[in-house]
Amino acid sequence: MSRLPLIVPFVALPVSAMADAPRVLVDTPALHSITATVMAGAGTPDLLLPPGASPHDFALRPSDAAALADAQVIFWVGAGLTPWLAEPVETLGGQATRIALLDTDGWQTLPLRDWDDGHDHDHDDHDDHDDHDDHDDHDDHDDHDDHDDHDDHDDHDDHDDHDEHGMHDGASIDPHAWLDPQVASDWAMTIAATLASQDPDNAALYLQNAEGFAVENTQLINDLTAQLEPLAGRGYIVPHDAFQYFEARFDMPATGTISLSDAQMPTPGALAELRDLARSEEITCILTDPQTNPAWATLVAEGTGARLEPADSEGITLAPGPDLYDALLRNLGTALETCLSGD
Repeated sequence: MSRLPLIVPFVALPVSAMADAPRVLVDTPALHSITATVMAGAGTPDLLLPPGASPHDFALRPSDAAALADAQVIFWVGAGLTPWLAEPVETLGGQATRIALLDTDGWQTLPLRDWDDGHDHDHDDHDDHDDHDDHDDHDDHDDHDDHDDHDDHDDHDDHDDHDEHGMHDGASIDPHAWLDPQVASDWAMTIAATLASQDPDNAALYLQNAEGFAVENTQLINDLTAQLEPLAGRGYIVPHDAFQYFEARFDMPATGTISLSDAQMPTPGALAELRDLARSEEITCILTDPQTNPAWATLVAEGTGARLEPADSEGITLAPGPDLYDALLRNLGTALETCLSGD
């Protein structure tokens, strides 16, 4: 009995579905979430930091070294956040396209803060941000002039005092920039442009995803603004100085910080001074986070009646993936609202 050959019809697939996305490695959960959103439908980036790990003092494991060596594209926040990663990125990841987002152009930076003036902060040095009103339009990223790697960004010319959005000096920049959703949108465009240059077959998809992320972040900003606006003017203390971009975007300046970074231990004198400030300013809210010793917040709160409320600025308590970024920002807004309102 003769058998007829099995004929399987060829189904034409979109080029993007057949193209292999580059192997992408990202350092922190928040940046990984942004990158995963940009890559949705083309590939999935790998996350360097394991769940619960602080980006400030992580020690590379052999598997991490292998991941760096295998990556074709590496996105990392920059040496201002993860100085321990600078050398491995260059040595182990030397064959990859390496992008430190702190060193890129096209987004508005904030300088590291000096808290040595007795924690009495009017944030006058941020007046030139005009509450970030200049970011309100951004034309929803509709034009981006074909995304020419952000080379022009003519609408940012009013920020000449910020290195003209050129290659920034990461050492002087507050590295926690993802806490401003507008910055996250700008970073997403940089990520999309980088991936598009490495993977032209999926270029349109990356850019489309970044545009969609920007639209979602516009709604996120609107939602959080409405949520926090009734609490404007109420003082609170942060666990370490990681919240400045969130504070500036939503006009919610912190009164003080327990530690300058989660890798720096405050002195007993500094904690006592902060407790005195909390009493004199009638502070009712002190945020805590997974990276900062909770005993320090307890000492500052002693005798003040202030409420302690957990807040995760880096997403290390959340499940990694594209949904993490929105959850991170909304959780932070809810934590601040709960802490300040006493609900």
